[in-house]
Amino acid sequence: MRAQAPDNPPPAPAAFPPDGLSRRTLRSEVLLVLALSLGASGVSSLISFVGALTKPGGLGDQAAHLNSSQAPGRPWLDLAWQLFGISTALVPVALVAHLLAREGVGGLRAVGFDRRRPAFDLGWGAVVAACIGGCGMGFYLLAHASGFNLTVEPESLPDVWWKYPVLIASAVQNAVLEEVIVVGYLLRRLGQLGWPVAGAVVASAVLRGSYHLYQGIGGFLGNVAMGLVFGLLYQRWKRVGPLVAAHALIDIVAFVGYSLLAGKVDWLPTPPA
Repeated sequence: MRAQAPDNPPPAPAAFPPDGLSRRTLRSEVLLVLALSLGASGVSSLISFVGALTKPGGLGDQAAHLNSSQAPGRPWLDLAWQLFGISTALVPVALVAHLLAREGVGGLRAVGFDRRRPAFDLGWGAVVAACIGGCGMGFYLLAHASGFNLTVEPESLPDVWWKYPVLIASAVQNAVLEEVIVVGYLLRRLGQLGWPVAGAVVASAVLRGSYHLYQGIGGFLGNVAMGLVFGLLYQRWKRVGPLVAAHALIDIVAFVGYSLLAGKVDWLPTPPA
């Protein structure tokens, strides 16, 4: 498989907003979108990290919990909360689709999140997931062993019939939210505001790292590296489709794999008892 730009790519962002918006208005739009989504998560993650640093004991003695039960002992209510959380987390993506539709290029089609090239998206997504996922797992184990990372618990859901469908839906939600907003939308808007490509990619990568800081220094650095790779791939392909596929596959393997292996292999860190 040879990497190449897709046929009929979405229009490149103009140097200035095409619909008459001022730079100030466009900057305000970006800040509001981030404040309603992953920018707010970055601030929350920073506060969480400061709390972990100032808590007695090392980072490795603490845990970061993902996909936890919202109503222990009440599986149907728990399922309702899980589905509510997944669906509402995607509202900022709908907002971005609305904002991009003003450019007259089909909403999320402007950032390459559509069904025009499924084989390209899934094929390269799988390749990227295999490379990034393997390196990321190794980096996490090294950071945890070095005391720079909390113990990440990808899931602690009850053993009920909806557990794995919810984990998969959560992984897809994470992928869509992050890649559409932090890569596609943000890089497009920064380009329209006149940012150089390198500066925009670095800003996107640092933002990605910021909202993973709750995992520790390793989580921050690992996700900055992932963000740089994803940003460069987006500049090459002009599509977030492969990046969404890659991110979803990485998270599915992490969530489901942890559920199947935790406590059964000695190399996989688990939260302190």
